[in-house]
Amino acid sequence: MAKSHGEKLIANNKKAYHDYFIKDTYEAGIELFGTEVKSLRMGKCSLKESFIRIDNKGEVMVYGMHISPYEKGNIFNKDPLRPRKLLLHKYEINKLKAEIEQKGFTIVPLKVYFKGGLAKVEIGLAQGKKLYDKRETLAKKDQQRDIERAFANKGKY
Repeated sequence: MAKSHGEKLIANNKKAYHDYFIKDTYEAGIELFGTEVKSLRMGKCSLKESFIRIDNKGEVMVYGMHISPYEKGNIFNKDPLRPRKLLLHKYEINKLKAEIEQKGFTIVPLKVYFKGGLAKVEIGLAQGKKLYDKRETLAKKDQQRDIERAFANKGKY
């Protein structure tokens, strides 16, 4: 049975793009148990209020990522909010650790998806936005939406 190499998006963290400037992105594997994978395949995942930390052992962990319990999993289900280990190369972890020691940088999960049958998490090295930056971003989105509407309405006359 051949595996498809397409990506299937499971969860997206739109709030991260609103609250942070994303400087760099990385693709990480995620350590999951069987019932969690089945639940992910059904699309039962939320990244709201989730964050990533590098612990003192050099492991990258995601906290607050909610994977709903699989309904047919009974005793094999794990805690939906348990911390999960992310799988990155050592040089990537060292690079991230050096970056977050600088003032104002953090690591946030951006999306969860399946790639080639494996669950992946896209994480971003992020810097927090100020309130005026958020307003500026919203104003640009509104302008872009108005321009697109104008072009769409232009052809209907």
